[in-house]
Amino acid sequence: MSLKTKIIIFTSIGILVAGVLSVAVRYSEGQTRKTKVKWEEIDKMKYIDEGSFEVKGGLMQSEYPNPFIEQRADPQIYKHTDGYYYFTASVPEYDRIILRRARRIEELREAEEKVIWTKHKSGEMGAHIWAPELHFIKGKWYIYFAAGKAEDIWAIRPYVLECEAGNPLEGTWTEKGRIDVGVESFSLDATTFEHKGINYLIWAQKDEKNYSNLYIAKLENPWTIEGTPVMLTTPEYDWEKVRHPVNEGPAVIKRNDKIFMTYSAAGTGKEYCIGLLVADEKSDLLDKVSWQKSPYPILQSSDLEGEFGPGHNSFTVSEEGEDLLVYHARPYEGLIANNALTDPNRHTRIRRIYWNEDGSPNLKVKDKEVLNAADQEAAAAIHVKN
Repeated sequence: MSLKTKIIIFTSIGILVAGVLSVAVRYSEGQTRKTKVKWEEIDKMKYIDEGSFEVKGGLMQSEYPNPFIEQRADPQIYKHTDGYYYFTASVPEYDRIILRRARRIEELREAEEKVIWTKHKSGEMGAHIWAPELHFIKGKWYIYFAAGKAEDIWAIRPYVLECEAGNPLEGTWTEKGRIDVGVESFSLDATTFEHKGINYLIWAQKDEKNYSNLYIAKLENPWTIEGTPVMLTTPEYDWEKVRHPVNEGPAVIKRNDKIFMTYSAAGTGKEYCIGLLVADEKSDLLDKVSWQKSPYPILQSSDLEGEFGPGHNSFTVSEEGEDLLVYHARPYEGLIANNALTDPNRHTRIRRIYWNEDGSPNLKVKDKEVLNAADQEAAAAIHVKN
């Protein structure tokens, strides 16, 4: 495969081009991704007269170990405006909420892990502390997580913590309580996103048939929904119902005038996989008809080498501007003691996201299937005008 990215830049005499932050890279099969370019040094004398010249550069990309962090499931990496990346995930003991932060993604692997909250000894939030997510809403930090009661560990419900400090690892976390989703049943994996000034909550909840479905509602505030929840998807395809009929772990990324919602399906062994819903950004997100569902998983064990049960993902953006999938998977097919819940080896992993010609995310492309960064070139034609 041959690739060369060409950029045209116009400038005025004496005005130096500071550099191009990122470029869109297109591959021969139509996939694209964004990344930064490291440009060669330019002779300043070329800017003193009218004319044109070319400058070359190499496409940049970070490499991440696989696994990235061991025994951390349901992972989230959150890129904040303060220049830090934040990491949280479920721990095998299901008894606490942890945070890490670092300037670069790769530094999260060795960053200090701070326990910011621990389960209650009795009552609500006393067991099964699952799938924490960190969000920054209107100047405050929030963590959404699921928990059971100490005396009824399967009474799983969604809860919210709040922190007003600039650094969420150092501030005080206040319990805002349980999110009332309107129906008393097993519910978890709450996430939130903003669109056109409106904050939405999406979560998984079991119905009377014991199917785990995904629901959406507007948020009145970060811990209170507004109106009647709308069911967006229920397990309907065979691959969503292996061992258990499950849709859970929603995550949202907005790209290419679309809103993409990934979710995880089936049991949490090797059958666990990632599905996709998509809506036009101009559509009514509270109307189920606005969301189109892929009939096939967009990432499953058979797409990977030595990884099994990929799922419960989040999205982040690399320092080079590339979209990344953050997810967990085990390094083997089976389960320790044949128990998915107590098997601790769901490891955090990171994959680059490539974008198909129709604007949809492609999670299956392996980096080795495209050119190495060292072999990728970019060129900028700079035209100096008077």
